Amino acid sequence: MKVTSTLLRALRFLTATVIATAAVMTATVMPARAQLKIEITSGVTDPVPIAVVPFGRAVPADGGLDVAQVVQHDLEGSGRFRALTRQRMPATPTRFDQVVPADWKSAGADYVVVGRVTSIEGGQIAVDFDLLNSLTNQKIVSQRFVGVPSALRNAAHRVSDVVYEKILGIRGAFATRIAYVAVDGQPPAQTYQLIVADADGENQRLILQSRFPLMSPAWAPDGQWLAYVSFETKRSAVYVQLVRSGERRQVSARAGINGAPAWSPDGRKLALTLGGSNGNPDIYVLDLATQNLARITDDPAIDTEPTWAPDGHSLYFTSDRAGGPQIYRIGVQPGERPKRITFGGNYNARPRVSADGSLLAMVTLDNGSYRIAVQDLANGSVRVLSHGRLDESPSFAPNGVTLMYAEREGSRGSLDTVSVDGLTGLRLRADQGEVREPAWGPFVQ
Repeated sequence: MKVTSTLLRALRFLTATVIATAAVMTATVMPARAQLKIEITSGVTDPVPIAVVPFGRAVPADGGLDVAQVVQHDLEGSGRFRALTRQRMPATPTRFDQVVPADWKSAGADYVVVGRVTSIEGGQIAVDFDLLNSLTNQKIVSQRFVGVPSALRNAAHRVSDVVYEKILGIRGAFATRIAYVAVDGQPPAQTYQLIVADADGENQRLILQSRFPLMSPAWAPDGQWLAYVSFETKRSAVYVQLVRSGERRQVSARAGINGAPAWSPDGRKLALTLGGSNGNPDIYVLDLATQNLARITDDPAIDTEPTWAPDGHSLYFTSDRAGGPQIYRIGVQPGERPKRITFGGNYNARPRVSADGSLLAMVTLDNGSYRIAVQDLANGSVRVLSHGRLDESPSFAPNGVTLMYAEREGSRGSLDTVSVDGLTGLRLRADQGEVREPAWGPFVQ
């Protein structure tokens, strides 16, 4: 009987014979050890030509951040844009009325982004920018973002979001965050870190550090809380933690397996995998306010890795009740029976659903390798998106057009992204250690 990789790691650790004294700390100021570097792996064949002109500076309030460079990296990293190099720019305007469209058209830029950072009252800074079409000489948008200087990088990502949406018609997700687990060292002296970063891997913040495995990070719908599994005691336990302050609490430490937490769309409940004293995993739903526990599946098979449908009325999960891991859907009301969703191949696991409910991401066995695939839930068609040997832990961007997943290369791991059409991708590679189990956060105001 096969089990999924997440559950297998949990089971192996639960049966370990040596458990030392817990060594866990919340650490919001210590630097994360694994720094991520971006490598663009693929892009569309006809990217949009764009120029992102260096923004006007606000010295010293801007801290030396090159806002235009952040925007350019975002857009190029999406694989949908080709940016004009600064050496080829005909001028360095910072306002729409300073732009000569014909010059930029001749330079090969269909769109031009200009802007400026200024210090304003109250110790805040403002980022103003204009986006124009050099072919039509039309201003597409002018917008301002205001905040404290420490939020300047986030403002740059928000500029990228607006540009991406205005040109492509799809909401950008550059200003969102990711969570992931970094592992450094060799057994038995490994260190585990739970890290939150911008979607491009920058601006890393250490949330938790432990000498024991940390697994399955999951964002709450409000983007303020993380749920995760920790082995800091003699058994697995599920915690929820407030990202900003580090406040955390244990919400499930029942006998047996406690794993794979997934927040309900309203943020009030967690779907969990619980094993009980007999060790057989099933799916449960925990009400966080009342601690009431509702059992969703009751089967001698392994039922694990739940994820919520966007409507909050049903769950997708992995089960080997048909002989091998496949994905099922079940309503959360009493008496519901599961319906099998995947039928292609003999291994489909780790379901994740896009925000609009149209696509199901999963790990599938493809030509002897574990890869990321998406299934259209309306017609059942499946597309394999990744090309590695051991790809796992898919997570949708909140706009539903990109997936992040973990890729293993021997003993090393990276976080990769791929668009759901398979055309674009990039890699976030750690300069040391291994990174795994990415979770892409929601849109937040």
